[in-house]
Amino acid sequence: MTAYSTTARATHLLTNAAWFGGSLMGAVALNPAAREGDDSHEQAEIADEGWSRWGPVQGASIGLHLLSGIAVVADNRRRVLAHPPTTTAVVLKTALTGVAVAASAAAYHFGAELGDALESADRDAAARQRARSLASRMRWLQRATPAATAGLLVLDAYLGEQQRGVPGLLDRASRIVHR
Repeated sequence: MTAYSTTARATHLLTNAAWFGGSLMGAVALNPAAREGDDSHEQAEIADEGWSRWGPVQGASIGLHLLSGIAVVADNRRRVLAHPPTTTAVVLKTALTGVAVAASAAAYHFGAELGDALESADRDAAARQRARSLASRMRWLQRATPAATAGLLVLDAYLGEQQRGVPGLLDRASRIVHR
């Protein structure tokens, strides 16, 4: 394994961890905490501030994850093409990555719309109804991104296990050396 391979793989895993962790934190901590605000305007401001601070990190993580994924597949292209279980896992990872990107983009888009609707929900019945509708959609989207990125982590673990040698092979060699 080369330094390039290790760097690409580590970048791929770390950026997925950031993507997963940030989206999970938003779903289970930031957004519920924002609801503690005194009115819908304050709630929108709290959520917007948190996501505005996290957004650039999340965006960079997603971008680097995609680029490092391409690098990992290119580095392992022979195994991806010749080993059917690897091919299947890479196809699944690609599809799941698409789901995670789509869910993240939709959450960003609808979250911005929800923030705008919440800011005027106290004064405008139509905005209040729009906010309810968007909040319902966001509850699903906020769980979709961490679920998809968790699936990517599981598939990475599966692919890593495929690269292990015959069980016990190194154990036997280390016993001989340590006698």
